[in-house]
Amino acid sequence: MSSLVLIPARMASTRLPGKPLADICGEPMIVQVWRRATEAEVGPVIVATDSADIAHAVEKAGGRAEMTRADHPSGSDRIFEALQRIDPEGNYDRIVNLQGDLPTVDPLIIRAAVALLDDPDVDLGTLGAVITRDHEKTDENVVKLVGSGEGRYRRALYFTRTTAPWGEGELIHHIGLYVWRLAALARFVKLPPSSLERRERLEQLRALEAGMRIDAAIVDDVPLGVDTPHDLERAREILAARQK
Repeated sequence: MSSLVLIPARMASTRLPGKPLADICGEPMIVQVWRRATEAEVGPVIVATDSADIAHAVEKAGGRAEMTRADHPSGSDRIFEALQRIDPEGNYDRIVNLQGDLPTVDPLIIRAAVALLDDPDVDLGTLGAVITRDHEKTDENVVKLVGSGEGRYRRALYFTRTTAPWGEGELIHHIGLYVWRLAALARFVKLPPSSLERRERLEQLRALEAGMRIDAAIVDDVPLGVDTPHDLERAREILAARQK
């Protein structure tokens, strides 16, 4: 089985205008994400974007970008459009959907997510981390993964913005990095938004409601998602420290 990493990116952030091109240690953020994905060494890495400026930045750094329509409702739809042109024959069986605002993501956790599809019964792999900060347990912006199993691997039963499951025990912060089996992705983008997906505003619930199996690898840290100027400064500090 072969893997392809696709990074959806668009210039639509309202809290941090021009986010994909924001400078982090001398390079645009989207280029830093592309570098982390390349360092994972799981397969070719391509940025799927509707912005010529983003495409130019990636290509200037030596990467590859694929232009897509601007009207996609989700990153999954954007990468699927790009995939149909990049690989019309379906040679890549594992499709990594890596968000374009994770410049500090550890390449090793990308590899951990890809490895979940070694199990032929898994349709979709993702990641989680144990919540250690109390305020995150009730934060609706911290999505919780409810899953069966213990240790480093879980089978996802539900995703929610509320505090779950109830009772004593660890809570798992869901990390929005996905590795799709090709057939599962092709099926997913044809499905209408599900009722729970609309209610929770969580796209992955569409896959669960359709009967797809989602497994998660539990990793040590949640990669920093850059959404605000404060997040951007933190990302700069983290990558600057790594470069020393």
